[in-house]
Amino acid sequence: MTALSARLGYGFKQPELLSEALTHPSAAGQAGNTGPNYERLEFLGDRVLGLVVADMLLRRFPDEAEGPLAQRLAELVRRETLARVAEELDLGAALHLAKGEDAAGERANPAILSDACEALIGALYLDGGLVVARGLIETWMTPYLEEAVSPPQDAKTALQEWAQGRGLPLPDYRETGRSGPDHQPLFTIEVTVRGHGGESGRGRSKRLAEQAAAEILLARLRTETDQP
Repeated sequence: MTALSARLGYGFKQPELLSEALTHPSAAGQAGNTGPNYERLEFLGDRVLGLVVADMLLRRFPDEAEGPLAQRLAELVRRETLARVAEELDLGAALHLAKGEDAAGERANPAILSDACEALIGALYLDGGLVVARGLIETWMTPYLEEAVSPPQDAKTALQEWAQGRGLPLPDYRETGRSGPDHQPLFTIEVTVRGHGGESGRGRSKRLAEQAAAEILLARLRTETDQP
């Protein structure tokens, strides 16, 4: 935790908050680690992150409408982006995991890294207030905010527009599988476009699985037709 605090450039007045933010549910309650896990702080950090990033976007793009701003927000706070931030902070090395999860390589799991990143934000907010949390979030998120000149378009929207532009019905999505424990299911979704077959995608939520399926199918369709 000392090394992580140094990377953050912030010393916690309540180090127990940082410890909580770094404790995976699998490790909570084990011998030598009887405190809470990061889930409550993750809940708080998600809301703080959304507020700060929304404010950043309003200031950075003063003339942009709500729709494009919402697309940018979704891109910046999504699991993949937060996992990249966590990797840059080497957050995985500081996590408290059960031996089984550690042995399984869960320190590099993007879902866990994303959750821990949100929990860290929650801990920073409780320990240092919004000013501290805002400063660090802006430092982490500004490079990602500046990456895209145009608002990102999600794969589902792009696939829908592809189909509509060719006079085809809307893409059809259906769940074809579900695995994993109840608290962390893994969904499999198949999307089809009439006359062009389908592809499947997987994700920790139906929305993520739909996006993954749409991205795979859209990539294939664009390759086959050589059109955007």
